[in-house]
Formats: sequence, C-alpha cells, structure tokens
Amino acid sequence: MNIKLGNSQIVIERKPPTKTMFSDLIGPLIALFLALLVSAAIIALSGVNPILAYTSMIDGAFGNFRSFAETVVKATPLLLAALGLTISYRTGLVSIGAEGQIVMGGLMATLAGIYFTMLPGFVLIPLVMLAGMLGGGLWGAIPGYLKAKLGVSEVINTIMLNYIAIFFVTYLLDIPLREPPGYFPQSAMIAKQAWLPIMVTGTRFHLGVLFAIIAILVVYFLLWRSPIGYQMRAVGLSQTTAHTSGINVKKNLVLAMGLSGAFAGLAGMVEVAAIHHRLVNSFSSGYGFDAMAVALLGKLHPAGVVIAALFFGALRVGANMMQRTAQVPASLVFVIQGLVILFVLMDALLRQYSIRIVKEDVVHG
Repeated sequence: MNIKLGNSQIVIERKPPTKTMFSDLIGPLIALFLALLVSAAIIALSGVNPILAYTSMIDGAFGNFRSFAETVVKATPLLLAALGLTISYRTGLVSIGAEGQIVMGGLMATLAGIYFTMLPGFVLIPLVMLAGMLGGGLWGAIPGYLKAKLGVSEVINTIMLNYIAIFFVTYLLDIPLREPPGYFPQSAMIAKQAWLPIMVTGTRFHLGVLFAIIAILVVYFLLWRSPIGYQMRAVGLSQTTAHTSGINVKKNLVLAMGLSGAFAGLAGMVEVAAIHHRLVNSFSSGYGFDAMAVALLGKLHPAGVVIAALFFGALRVGANMMQRTAQVPASLVFVIQGLVILFVLMDALLRQYSIRIVKEDVVHG
C-alpha cells in the first residue's frame, strides 16, 4: 500500500514471516516496558514519584511469602482462562467469551456442590470440577458451532453470550438460587467437602493452583504433541489448506471453542470452590477479559502465559498497596493492562508489515 505525502511516499509492505525464540521474547518485553514507561509518566503528572509507586506495588505483590501466595491465587483463574483462549486463538478463532464461560462454569460447579452433598469429598471435588468444565465448555461450543455451521462471527456471539451468562446468573441469584432467608443475592454454600483445601496455612494458596499447573502441561501436549493439536493449529494457519489436506475444519472449530470454554469453566469452578464457596454476583471480577491480555502477552504459548498471568496477578495484588502507600488509585492497573494490549498488538502489526518512506525526485523545468 502506498500513501502519497508531498514529494514522498509511505510504502507499507507485508514482510515474510521470520520467527525466532529471541523475537518471540523481545516483543512482549518491549510492550511491557513501554506500558510501564507511559504509566510512569501518568503517575509523574499526578505529582507522585513513579519509583515509589512501582516499588510499593512490587512489595505488595512479592514482599513476603503471603503476598506471593496471594499473587499466585489471583493469577490462577487468569492462567486457566488464558490457556483456554490460547487453544481458540491458535485455531484462528477470536473468542471474547471467557468471562461468560467462567460465569457458567461457576454456576454449574455451584449446582453440583449444592445438590450432591451426600457424596464424599474425593468424589464430589472431581464432580464439581467436571460440572464447571462442562458448563464453560458447552457455553464455548455454542459460538463454535454457529461459526462452523453458519459462518456467524464468533466475536459477536461470544460478546453477547457474556452478557447472557452474567444476567442469567444475576436472575438466578435474585430468585431461584437465593440463599434462605433471602437477604442477599447469593446462593447457599456448596458442601464443605467440595471446598478446595488450603495447601499452605495462613494463606489462600489452594489446590486449584495444582490444577492450573496440570492444565499448563495438558495444553502444551494437546497443542504441540498430539494429532488433535496439530489439526487445530493447521486450521488456524489456513482453513483452506487444512481442508485440502483432509482435516475436518468445522469439527476442529467447535472442538477448539469447547475446550477453550472448558478451561475457562474450570477457572470459574476454582473461584467458587476455593475462594467464595458459593455463587455470588461478579465473582469473576473480570478475569475473562484480563485473560485475553494474558494470552496475547504470553504469545499464545503456555510458558509465556504463565509469566503473563503472574504479572497480571501481581498487578491486582500490588495495586492496593500502591494505593495505600503512594496514594495512586488502584485503577491504574487497568491503564497498564490496556497499554500492554495496545503495544502487543502494535508489535504484531510491525512484525507483519515493513514501512518505508520513498522520496521522489522533483524535476523543475
């Protein structure tokens, strides 16, 4: 594409793909550095020392073992949902629906925990886990099916399904599932044997962290060490080529969205069974939306997603300390997150295109 600018032209050309491990690492690091740099400028303009603000944030997230444990707890649902999004994004699908899938996973996990109280813990915990994954998986498979069969945009469908899930749960907590005697919009507590046990006394470090570690390995082997993963990644690179090679494109689209939703549903189950022990409004607190940034910053690879999830978890935990110590609003973390996404997308764009300015010779008669 050529853009005329006076006596010069801006030439935008698509570059041949060049991928190295170094280039995969340097892009997110530069994006993160620029996001922190711009945020530091915003903090400085408000009259606060950026070094003090960032130091207090780091201290709040990693200052002692209890802070670190809380950072890991906050990172766990982000990690699980981002791993699910990694599957769908690698298959060429742009899912915005992790938030709704988390909510539906939490709902199904709550129902299992309330209505199967007669079961022992070693049976009920796996049942609650499967219920959460089933809820999120089915909610994710709906836009996958509509995309595969009707060609309907998964972006629009997942956005709408987020609101359907959120308001459906709000309705249930207002009337059918409200805990007696009905003073607050929340469900009854799930059976105590369904609670995920605390692994470190004095912290909230729970068994769900172990589930997340297992999920990292599962997603890696699924995408890079299994025929199913090869097919999904092939579909993500080119549906036409994949179809020509004999791969069932429609089946893989539905499967990818279903698996993506299942991991998000597991995140919802972990929040219910480990933290809240009941279903409440806004229990997800935006984990599904932040997970998109985590997946992008992690370059759609489980190892990168782990680091990005810990970073975003640290932002959530350290923000409160920053607000108390440096008097910087905790909402600044949303600015940092938005800037990270912006710079990551800019990095991806610059990798695909090269921009040259060509000056034209002007001949005067």
